[in-house]
Amino acid sequence: MSSLRTGWTEPAPGFFRLAVADANCYLVKSDDGLTLFDAGLPRTRGVLRSALARLGAAETDIDAVVLTHGHFDHVGIARHVHGLGARVLVHPRDARLARHPYRYRPASPRLPYVLSHPGGIPVIGRMALAGALAVRGVDAVGAIVHGHPVDAPGAPIALWTPGHTDGHCAYLFEDRGVLITGDALVTLDPYTGEEGPQIVASAATADNAESMRSLDVIEQTSVPLLLPGHGTPWRDGSRSAATKARQRGPH
Repeated sequence: MSSLRTGWTEPAPGFFRLAVADANCYLVKSDDGLTLFDAGLPRTRGVLRSALARLGAAETDIDAVVLTHGHFDHVGIARHVHGLGARVLVHPRDARLARHPYRYRPASPRLPYVLSHPGGIPVIGRMALAGALAVRGVDAVGAIVHGHPVDAPGAPIALWTPGHTDGHCAYLFEDRGVLITGDALVTLDPYTGEEGPQIVASAATADNAESMRSLDVIEQTSVPLLLPGHGTPWRDGSRSAATKARQRGPH
């Protein structure tokens, strides 16, 4: 498995993966408009413009930014797109974090964890070069409700998947066979550099046990394609991804 570090691909019709420094966000084209799921890092903007050009669109055509959670590497350009007229939505329990994307306490202290897992240092270095240390928060509306369609083009079902953060949500496009998992399940851990389905390291996760429980929600979607916040798309289904993540366990 090899991660696209910078650029965009279309892993499913209408789903554009924007990757910068191993952090993903997704531009989704639906019949009723364009929605950006997560907002990457500050340098994601160039990749976004490239994908939009492929669609004959511009940044001002984005109707909404829907956040899986409020960490800095998912909020990157949300303020910019919001300033162009897009609504920004998040689960209420992550609204404060979206405004202050560095103010969170992980299960394990970050610096000692990173020093003991040198495989993650190159990833974290790339993220820093892509603007990870200079993200500005955004005033997102806490309007995401578990089990309900999101009020944005595409109208995916919001699935509350806490653990990585208190208000983390995944987004289910059941009729299109796609689940945007954010950091509830990734295929590359930026804090270890390890690949394969897993929850994110305790250096960035609030509650490991809760993250493991949220794998049940992901598994029950039974969709073939998972689009994670870090790493490549997973095409072997939500059940196999959740099983592999459980086998790996918290770390």
